[in-house]
Amino acid sequence: MKKQTFALYFGNRGFMPAELISSARREMKQAVENAGYGVLMMNESATRYGAVETREEGLIYAEWLKSHAGEFEGVILCMPIFIDENGAMMALRDAGVPILMQAYPDEIGKMDFAHRRDAFCGKFSVTDVFEQCRIPYTVLKPHVVHPLSPEFRQNLRDFAAVCRVVNGMKRFNLGCIGARTTAFKTVRFDEIAMQRHGINVESFDLSELIAKVGLLKDNDESVQKKKEHLENYADFSRVPEEKKLTLSKVSVVIDEYIEEYRLDAIALRCWNEMETYLRVCPCVLVSELNDRGITCSCEIDMCSAVTMRALSLASEAPAACLDWNNNYGDDPDKVILFHCGSTAQKLMQKKGTVTSHKMFDKTDKGSGYGTNEGRIAAFPMTFSNCKTEDGKITVYFSEGAFTSDPIEKNYFGCAGVAKIEGLQDKLIRLARGGFKHHTTVTPGHLKSVLSEAFRVYLGYDVVKIDKE
Repeated sequence: MKKQTFALYFGNRGFMPAELISSARREMKQAVENAGYGVLMMNESATRYGAVETREEGLIYAEWLKSHAGEFEGVILCMPIFIDENGAMMALRDAGVPILMQAYPDEIGKMDFAHRRDAFCGKFSVTDVFEQCRIPYTVLKPHVVHPLSPEFRQNLRDFAAVCRVVNGMKRFNLGCIGARTTAFKTVRFDEIAMQRHGINVESFDLSELIAKVGLLKDNDESVQKKKEHLENYADFSRVPEEKKLTLSKVSVVIDEYIEEYRLDAIALRCWNEMETYLRVCPCVLVSELNDRGITCSCEIDMCSAVTMRALSLASEAPAACLDWNNNYGDDPDKVILFHCGSTAQKLMQKKGTVTSHKMFDKTDKGSGYGTNEGRIAAFPMTFSNCKTEDGKITVYFSEGAFTSDPIEKNYFGCAGVAKIEGLQDKLIRLARGGFKHHTTVTPGHLKSVLSEAFRVYLGYDVVKIDKE
């Protein structure tokens, strides 16, 4: 994976202590590199002290930044002192990436003219002008923070996650493989609204996929390699050989779509044509795609694919699309989140077992081989979903945790018990908000990161479902 890199910006103001610029350049570079990120820094000779004060110096920095386009994911705007906001505005108005505002703290005992910074106050001058000019930026707690402090190291981690989400979501390709099933009006979506948010939808008829599967031979090298990969991915010991081969062929064809159309995410029509005509259920293929970093939602849920991609970018881990499926006894803050077997293996307690879908077996026995059954592991998690309506994308985020609470043995599919504080109130808000029966999850508590990315940089409508 490519190392995330940040461009560093240092502000200046003529009558403030110049020596503080030099130490900031050294300390900020050290802080970013120690946190595991790459650094781009304008040469110290390019402007006075390698910092920016005047409009002219701002234009020099802007040209330098432009010359390195594509080499950095965000800009860290460092305020060692009360900096000049005009130079900052000229330098960063066309940055095109997230900007983190960092201001140095003053130290008790070092408040004389040679050492006093006043960056606490100066930070407001910069944010004020950026607001006036509609330049998006990120501010985090605490208001002032030293680059070499643990607090700033956490700021860097959060900002890096914001950058991953923003840069990964502002333009990407989403494949729609199959039409929405008539029974599921809940997963309707507005393709134009998605396009206006940078999401390009490529649509494919499921009959084409089925035809492509029919053209593949059992002994084709691509099919055999895929079969070996899938057998290593999950426990296929209960699956007949012919079903393994069919699942492998479906996976090969999906990979072809991903490669040819450069798809970053897909939503798949998973029933009932595959079960009727191919005699398999693609759950385990959805699971495997998410595990290797290709976002995939089932039931042609395009909106869930959007938030799955965002969650995965934020966490650097797989995401899963799950049903709000069952109450957990009489505990009002617990819910069983479930899907048939499409959850990524990395989110499960152990390797799943591929079985035949029990719902399909009720009426058409043996038509649904491919569900990857198991249990979701215990971990803190973030959950989210969105809807498209009136040309807008509206999204929610909240947090909870998967627990180690048991689910009875005969409960089929892949499920986990989630504990979510204030769940009942949140469910009412989701229902009244017109959100679907699916939610999407990923490990870690990332609500603030996602809110920052979508609200500040991406222009989504963010709905709060948590009590403040």
